[in-house]
Amino acid sequence: MKQVMLLAVLVLLTCCKEKEDNGDTATIEEKSEASIVEEVPSNSKTVLLPTYNFEGLSERYFEATNDTLYVMNFWATWCKPCVKELPAFEQLRENYSDKNVKVVLASLDFPDKVESQVLPFIKNKNLQSEVVLLDDPDGNTWIPKVSRDWSGAIPATIFLQNGERKFFEQSFTYESLEKEVQTFINQQS
Repeated sequence: MKQVMLLAVLVLLTCCKEKEDNGDTATIEEKSEASIVEEVPSNSKTVLLPTYNFEGLSERYFEATNDTLYVMNFWATWCKPCVKELPAFEQLRENYSDKNVKVVLASLDFPDKVESQVLPFIKNKNLQSEVVLLDDPDGNTWIPKVSRDWSGAIPATIFLQNGERKFFEQSFTYESLEKEVQTFINQQS
């Protein structure tokens, strides 16, 4: 009986070792060096959903040194207040597309829900804003880097331009969102 148990343990260890060495997984350091892009077939075209850990998201938007005002909304498909305010962000994108304002919708959905929930949601709602997936499970580390005032609740929105930030842990209507955009633009002028 002991020999059978020993054999079973050896087989398990061998299987686990093979799984680790198959190249399908990346270490945390490898993931932080570059963003990951999910490619999921959707009818006749491939849909790309950029996926970042917080370091990648920060490098791309928080540390940007151009004149673009990034309006980044943290949301999820399962968050009713988030879904309710998305049309305001879409309207902002449309109305400010020629004014150096870029809307970025940072989804906090689980990565395993991208294909089954996030991409169909984007398609069904016809979202035209840039949508990215924030895949960084260590919220206790990155949430305070967005804002020390953020409890982690969503929806939440941050305005970013040339190192300046303005953070809100609240829902927006189009009118209140536009007012904040105008305030931020006027402060930067």
